[in-house]
Amino acid sequence: SIVTKYLAEHGVIIEKCGLYSFFIMFTIGITKGRWNTLVTALQQFKDDYDRNAQMWRVMPQFAAANPRYENRGLRDLCTEIHLFYKQYDVARLTTEMYLSDMVPAMKPSDAFAKMAHRQIERVAIDELEGRITAILLTPYPPGIPLLIPGERFNRTIVDYLRFARDFNERFPGFETDVHGLVKREVDGKRGYFVDCVRQDA
Repeated sequence: SIVTKYLAEHGVIIEKCGLYSFFIMFTIGITKGRWNTLVTALQQFKDDYDRNAQMWRVMPQFAAANPRYENRGLRDLCTEIHLFYKQYDVARLTTEMYLSDMVPAMKPSDAFAKMAHRQIERVAIDELEGRITAILLTPYPPGIPLLIPGERFNRTIVDYLRFARDFNERFPGFETDVHGLVKREVDGKRGYFVDCVRQDA
């Protein structure tokens, strides 16, 4: 989330975040000065957003690490990310993927045994539908396991992984984290893969 990266650069660390939400934890000993820092940073974000301030001015560390955003306006970047979410209908997709049919093909212990005996292979996202996962697949957010070893990939889950891949390629620095999704270079291009049980195993 762009807001959480902005807050982190202004000294406010966010515990957890979603596409349009974040979680802040206050302890019983929080002082007025500390929570006032949060309120001030949020107000500053709104002011910078309204002015469409350039990223190098409002998030210099992030812009230095990700120069492609350096001269972008904050509001323009927020709008572009929102339109990308809308294009993939991510709010619906992230709900449906957890409600979709999870089809167990083998016991988790059997899938783990296949991994332990190297009877697995890395499968590209576009070839995952119907394959049996050998690993725990967990998107962050929300941090809830989506598939456990031994379950089959369905179309909805593959569509979500396509979104994650396309988003990560389009907006480096704002990557969607999916535990179990492996990134690696193949023929000079970055690919995204999941470890699956070999079909001949």
